Amino acid sequence: MSQHSSLRAVGTTGAKRNVLKRFERVALLKKRGQWNDGDRVSGLRKTKPET
Repeated sequence: MSQHSSLRAVGTTGAKRNVLKRFERVALLKKRGQWNDGDRVSGLRKTKPET
């Protein structure tokens, strides 16, 4: 049985994500100087991805 063409994820691999994973947010905050070692990872501030 073949898969319907609308279910395939052909063009989604290069799409820009607007939501970051927790480790990506921590890395971004470290780069900006807004993260100190020992800070809690729960309740992180909102961040926008770098462009």
